[in-house]
Amino acid sequence: MTDQDFETIKILAKQRTGIELGEHKKEMIYSRIVRRIRALGMSDFRRYLQYLDESPEAELTNFINSITTNLTSFFRESHHFDFLESTVIPELIKKKKGSNRIRIWSAGCSTGEEPYSIAMTLHKGLNKDRWNAKILATDLDTNVLAHGRAGVYSAERIGNMNPDLVKKYFTGIGDRNASGETMEAKDSIKQLITFNSLNLLGDWPMKGKFDVIFCRNVVIYFSKDTQRELFDRYANILEPNGYLFIGHSESLHGVTKRFESVGRTIYRKVA
Repeated sequence: MTDQDFETIKILAKQRTGIELGEHKKEMIYSRIVRRIRALGMSDFRRYLQYLDESPEAELTNFINSITTNLTSFFRESHHFDFLESTVIPELIKKKKGSNRIRIWSAGCSTGEEPYSIAMTLHKGLNKDRWNAKILATDLDTNVLAHGRAGVYSAERIGNMNPDLVKKYFTGIGDRNASGETMEAKDSIKQLITFNSLNLLGDWPMKGKFDVIFCRNVVIYFSKDTQRELFDRYANILEPNGYLFIGHSESLHGVTKRFESVGRTIYRKVA
């Protein structure tokens, strides 16, 4: 991979996803794209980039899946879910008594651990029969969306969760079959989540507003201008006083004034 090849990849990533690839990402990008080159029977990056330019409809999804980073776990940054349970859900129960409608968006949901963590927290706090509660889970990577939609995880992935939650919301604990030890999310939380492919910088087809948005460890890959635009769009699609959760290494300081801080990387819409 020449410097010019990497520059072309950086430009394409920025144009298609908003992700800005620094020099420190060069080795990671090389290792990921080279797998696609080998899978296609090609010999070098220049030929691959030519193919990507000539046949974007055939390869662009694979390219995007290759460059996006998917690192997640159940109840990651647990203070967010504590706040969701202790503060947000009780507020929504009081606020939404008339409509019974609750909408939460997991933007950049990866393999599904985040939306399932939200679903477990939401299910615990609500009487499901009374509430029209839905979680939208979106990501650019179609492979991780398929994983999340299936809701099947290894024992290792679920091992750090509260055993009571595992018992209540997953099946197959300890089963030893052809696929080894795996656990599948029960319908009680699966039915709360809809997984869809979405480019955050493209058009958003959603019509209604959200009460809560989780967008964690996503904007660190975006420029400040892109972050400013994205957070403004989040504010526009949130209900009045709606909540925004961001990642531990992210901040709204100097980016937007449309939210106020109400906790560690937890914000509420003010305008």
